[in-house]
Amino acid sequence: MRLFADLGLEIQRVVRGSTHEHSKFRRRLLTTLLVTLVVDAIGSVLMYVFEYQQHGSISSPFKSFFWVTAQLLTVSSQMPNPLTTGGRIVDIFLEIWAITVVATVAASFTAFLQKK
Repeated sequence: MRLFADLGLEIQRVVRGSTHEHSKFRRRLLTTLLVTLVVDAIGSVLMYVFEYQQHGSISSPFKSFFWVTAQLLTVSSQMPNPLTTGGRIVDIFLEIWAITVVATVAASFTAFLQKK
């Protein structure tokens, strides 16, 4: 139980930005989240533009958003691959972005723990 109490306290410190290190960690996480949301939005628009006339799984803006978000969250899902060259290029970029985000968050967490 003590572990959970300490974890909860540490999360509160990060949210509040209690120290310089807590603020820096919070800023890194928020920046990563906001940029990922922008990548998700741009990727959704691009996938819809590239794929909507093809007879694949992306036939509406919502399906495009769902597909892109699933790709970012699962680093490649079991959903059908894009049919167009532009869609495939966007898909590759999304995969690279997702892997980079995972590595960046892990590195930020490690740096935060080392400073602490």
